[in-house]
Amino acid sequence: MKRLKPFSYFEPTTLQEAIEIAITKGSETYFLAGGTDLFVRMKRGEIRPSYLVNLKRIKGLNQIEREPKKGLRIGALTRISEIEHSPLIYSSHPVLRQAAGILGSPSIRNLATIGGNIGRASPASDLIPSLMVLCARVAIEGGEGKKELDLQQLFLGPGRTALLPSEVITSFFLPEMAPLTRATYLKLGRVEGMDCALVGVAALLTLSDNTIEAKEAKVALASVGPVPLRAKKAEEILLSGPLTEGRIKEASRAAADDSCPITDMRASSSYRKEMVKVLTFRALSKTLHLAQGEKLK
Repeated sequence: MKRLKPFSYFEPTTLQEAIEIAITKGSETYFLAGGTDLFVRMKRGEIRPSYLVNLKRIKGLNQIEREPKKGLRIGALTRISEIEHSPLIYSSHPVLRQAAGILGSPSIRNLATIGGNIGRASPASDLIPSLMVLCARVAIEGGEGKKELDLQQLFLGPGRTALLPSEVITSFFLPEMAPLTRATYLKLGRVEGMDCALVGVAALLTLSDNTIEAKEAKVALASVGPVPLRAKKAEEILLSGPLTEGRIKEASRAAADDSCPITDMRASSSYRKEMVKVLTFRALSKTLHLAQGEKLK
């Protein structure tokens, strides 16, 4: 563990005040939310901020709200444990609750926030694949005003985002799920719930009214590329005909082909590719079963 570099600390009470501090102090300014990742990286010497801006005293950034006939908005300071236990998320977007429940340990989930987790841009994030298949959008505010991006546009590489130094993630918007739509997230880790994903797969299917064909199909992968990614070839296969076991297997092989994992001390590239195929098949099969159950209601 390296000795921490001295830094100045701020606790603004408004978002505009936090942004002004970042503009004034420059690129060595870091925003603090839950701190579960930031402090670890500081202790390792991976980052050496000169200024820390704590966002926790800013009101209105930790709410989960339904926008009638539109969708759900989740404030960036919402803790992962609040997502895990939210009745609103359970009733409208349960796959996100599922992913939140297997992120880290209970103590981490009680501190970590959705904005901090997503802003870290980890290729192994448990939340990002589910948010991607849910077509999440991210709201951002900074010195140049407000903007909103599709979630996938946020990621430029491992630990790198499209955020400017003065910009802050303020919320995430999830559109309403269409009828006959279900989604599943599955994760492979060495220690269930405690380890970052060796492979993570989120799958979403929207069924046609009178067939077992999909009107919409999305597959997102984590920990198998420099950023979380959509398996586009797999999605095309799923939309090309009835969702038979053979078609799901073909889509699962395509998802593995779409992945580009590395070999590291945790797993080999070939093992991760094989697990993409296995988990994609399981996630799609489970999602289809859930959607068919919804169809019978």
